[in-house]
Amino acid sequence: MATRDVPVTKEGLAKIESELSELVNVRRPELAQRLHDSKELAGPQNTPEYEDARTDQAFIEGRILELENMIENAVIIKETHDHRKVSLGSTVKLKNHEGKTAVYTIVGVAETDLKAGKISNESPMGGALLGRTVGEELEVEAPAGTLTWKIVSVD
Repeated sequence: MATRDVPVTKEGLAKIESELSELVNVRRPELAQRLHDSKELAGPQNTPEYEDARTDQAFIEGRILELENMIENAVIIKETHDHRKVSLGSTVKLKNHEGKTAVYTIVGVAETDLKAGKISNESPMGGALLGRTVGEELEVEAPAGTLTWKIVSVD
């Protein structure tokens, strides 16, 4: 299976490492105890509590593998000092024809957090912004239709 680079900021990598540590050192042992306790109470038959614990275990183990893969393939996004051209790590201020503004930071998929204004370089908006310069207009296909934005600034 071919591995894929995971672009991530230093802060994003630290968050991924922190989540992995929490899962391995806290959640996994808690879950092991929960599995043990529910099996002890039920005897040879499986109870709903035991089945819930097994489901949680599958999720946690899957997430641990996912995080380990991200860390193994992490490529730190270098801070850009080009304040004209959008690249990974850039914070972009946009304005639409109605005067509405939006500010997005372009990050890798692993760090995407729309509430914090961090959009993936693989998202329609992130992909459309990459390589563009201040003053350019772009059209982005969205569920609501085609959106037109102008790049006001790049930091």
